[in-house]
Amino acid sequence: MGERIGHEKIEREEGYLYYVGKDGYVWKAPTKANRSGKKERVSKEKIEKEKGYLYYIDKNGYVARAKMNREGRKASKKR
Repeated sequence: MGERIGHEKIEREEGYLYYVGKDGYVWKAPTKANRSGKKERVSKEKIEKEKGYLYYIDKNGYVARAKMNREGRKASKKR
């Protein structure tokens, strides 16, 4: 599905959403169920992002990316 590009393993905690931010670092943000948590940066490794890819944390805890399908739907003809 995707290719692993990160070398740092991210240890996950329950009640947080993990994502790669605009700055290239991995961040964690509390979910609605976790009202006491705070948003914070969890990685030291900076990821250089490329346009056309979706970046995510894979099930093993590493940063990975997948090519996005951006073709979209064809416009229908009006009669």
